[in-house]
Amino acid sequence: MSLFNNAIEERAQKLFKEIELLDLDSKVDVINQLKIMLHDISPMKDEPVDLVLWVKQDYVIANDYNPNSVAPPEMKLLELSILEDGYTQPIVTFKNESAREVVDGFHRNRVGKESKEINKRINGYLPVVTINHNREDKGDRIAATIRHNRARGKHKVDAMSDIVLDLKRRNWSDEKIGRQLGMDADEVLRLTQITGIAEMFTNKEFSQAWEAEILQEDQTQII
Repeated sequence: MSLFNNAIEERAQKLFKEIELLDLDSKVDVINQLKIMLHDISPMKDEPVDLVLWVKQDYVIANDYNPNSVAPPEMKLLELSILEDGYTQPIVTFKNESAREVVDGFHRNRVGKESKEINKRINGYLPVVTINHNREDKGDRIAATIRHNRARGKHKVDAMSDIVLDLKRRNWSDEKIGRQLGMDADEVLRLTQITGIAEMFTNKEFSQAWEAEILQEDQTQII
């Protein structure tokens, strides 16, 4: 039996009529605040997707570490997808005092800002969710971005090597990097080597497969 009885519905309808009288920005703000209030009492409030908000696009900024690369045809397809189907996935963000930094959805963010038709339709806003407060350290945010990208099979090797190096500088162990980014020990080691920083290899043990690959490359160069 539904608990949404006539008395509750009547109060809700009265509130909705008041909201309808507001200008666009005020309406979005009030609806966002109502969503936040409902989210606070939701049994699923630990899940970011439980709270999707619409925020001004200027308030959403790209991160400086995304290793995902999308070719122009795929960007056009993404734009067409959003034009035809609408935003079916929000942009995952980290909220600081002045803005929201993109954790996942770098290209959904771009399309919303760069496509005139989409931008007009969504009134200069973007749909966002916020990562959980215990994942707000930059290292954790980087790891979240990588996991999203790798789950889709999209990441650039050179950018990934820079990220591994950055995490090492944040005192992340190889084991932690591998666990958080979904990599085995050899992959972490290889990405570290790409940076060209020899000291990263001090006291590191190479696997037999890795040693064999290096030997093969050396022999090829000699030939």
